[in-house]
Amino acid sequence: MKKILFTLFVLIFTSQLLVAQNLRRANRLFEKRAYVDAAELYLNEEFKTQEVHEKLGDCYYFNNKMNEAAQWYKLLVKRYEDKVDPTYYYRYSQALKGVNNFDEADKWLRKYLDIKNIVYSNNDQTLVYFDALNKEIKRPYIIHPIDLNSKQSDFGVASLGNKLVFASSRKEGKLYEWNRQPYLDLFQATIDTTYKVSNIQPFSDNVNTIMHESNAVFTADGKTMYFNRNNYIKGQKKKDKNQISQLKIYKAQLVNNEWTMVTELPFNSDSYSVEHPALSPDEKKLYFASDMPGTIGSFDLYSVEIKNNGTYGKPENLGSTINTEQREQFPFMSSKNILYFASDGHVGLGGLDVFRTELKNGTFSTPLNLSNVINSSSDDFSFMIDEDTETGYFSSNRKGGKGDDDIYRFTQTKKTLVEGLILNKQNSGLLSGAVVSLFDADNNTIADIIVGDNASYSFELENNKTYKLRGTQKLFNSVEIEITPNTQGIIYNRNILLEEIPVDVVTDVTSTKFNPVYFDFNKWNIRPDATAELEALVTFMKEYPELIIEIGAHTDCRGSEQYNLGLSHKRAKAVKQYLLSNGIPKTNLKSLDFGETQPVNQCITDEVCGEEEHALNRRCEFTILK
Repeated sequence: MKKILFTLFVLIFTSQLLVAQNLRRANRLFEKRAYVDAAELYLNEEFKTQEVHEKLGDCYYFNNKMNEAAQWYKLLVKRYEDKVDPTYYYRYSQALKGVNNFDEADKWLRKYLDIKNIVYSNNDQTLVYFDALNKEIKRPYIIHPIDLNSKQSDFGVASLGNKLVFASSRKEGKLYEWNRQPYLDLFQATIDTTYKVSNIQPFSDNVNTIMHESNAVFTADGKTMYFNRNNYIKGQKKKDKNQISQLKIYKAQLVNNEWTMVTELPFNSDSYSVEHPALSPDEKKLYFASDMPGTIGSFDLYSVEIKNNGTYGKPENLGSTINTEQREQFPFMSSKNILYFASDGHVGLGGLDVFRTELKNGTFSTPLNLSNVINSSSDDFSFMIDEDTETGYFSSNRKGGKGDDDIYRFTQTKKTLVEGLILNKQNSGLLSGAVVSLFDADNNTIADIIVGDNASYSFELENNKTYKLRGTQKLFNSVEIEITPNTQGIIYNRNILLEEIPVDVVTDVTSTKFNPVYFDFNKWNIRPDATAELEALVTFMKEYPELIIEIGAHTDCRGSEQYNLGLSHKRAKAVKQYLLSNGIPKTNLKSLDFGETQPVNQCITDEVCGEEEHALNRRCEFTILK
């Protein structure tokens, strides 16, 4: 019996020892970012603790396997919700976005933001945000195929003359423990004016090594390059205490048509990564990403001065407008001082999204997501653009690609604009404060603007659609211009000339066939005295069903011009709704909003007239169009 018990004890002890050894080995692999191998060992754990759930989710999360990551994070928050670090709420939210479960993703994002005391609004909900965003971005991106990708990872395009330089793991060799793919090298390809790719081959052997090389950027003269490489010195791979070889930025010079003089930059470190170099337009600053001490999140964006003598200043964090508690990486500074970068900390579709922020007077604007054409529920990154040709490249591991990461080419649709000045016809004087309105073919208002001191306006148009422009100003006759753009990317110039109304001419408010209806000050409800007029109009329109009536809505001069434009719109809408509710078809009604621009008397300031005279201007008039 003692022998049996001893044997059982040995078996149990041995089993527990093997389990402990398996977990220690898995943790060591995890610490050195060998996520594929670590996940296999964690899956073999019979009793999965909170730590195992966390790390299994992370192993899949960091390899963009969001379906598996979401499953393990779901078990984690279900079993240990009150114990887990809030970071896992965020990662679970991102993983859910990766599988297009946006409602559930927003729920866990809100939990994360509440704990962090970050203000959350309904506009931050993913689908609500992108619906509003797509209405704001008037120049959509168009993605085009490019024959540059392999079945491995390809990303990070840079231009060098008529060549594209990019990173790829297509070359067979030693496997990277993180994802079991070959190490990255830099490659180059020739690209012609039609964007056809040819002659893909490895970049310089003086640059490529057995380690990772990626994310090159070149000076305008093509003689200096900055790029990423693992911590690799004199043929030896250097690692930190966790056995990780950090990324560093290196510089190389083109001498006698050979890339040589490869040196690392002085602010690199053996204990943290410095990665993804990008140059400012004047090449006096280098932008990069790093997880150095003092970051706001896991990776932040930094800039460093490149001095005239070739030395460097002290790296400076770009601040909380750009950097979040999550990752900001892959910066690119365009010729127009617009910084593009990838982030999973700003509102996005999941994984890394690409954002843009404009640098003016030393300050960056609030980052703007580049829409759900450039961005997806996977990682989207390494964005670069030629602002002059409005074409560029980005990288993504979205579904439908050829490899794990793919390069995509894009263009922006060029603006078609109508712009011009609103002028006094008699003397060509600028009419500041005039209203310019844009209507569609059905006379629906698309936009209104009040011009500034320069009296200029500008509207964006779609091709092959008919539009109408109307200019109005106090004590001037309004003018309408029709335009049908038929060429994309053209700017149509249309000045609007208004003719003054003689001062002794006062509009006869009874001159129209139907009497106007009037409104109380700052109101748009239908008054009882207006009902009789509208009923008469309804009767007449039903007797003549082919009749089309235009409702012209007006205000008095009190209040700002922009406010009164909106107030007249509400009055026109109220009258239109009354007529619709009494059986008049929508197709028989048009409306125009004039604000305070068409007074029936000389009441153009509050001091000139009394209440009775102001009241005559608070009206809706009716004109037979057809």
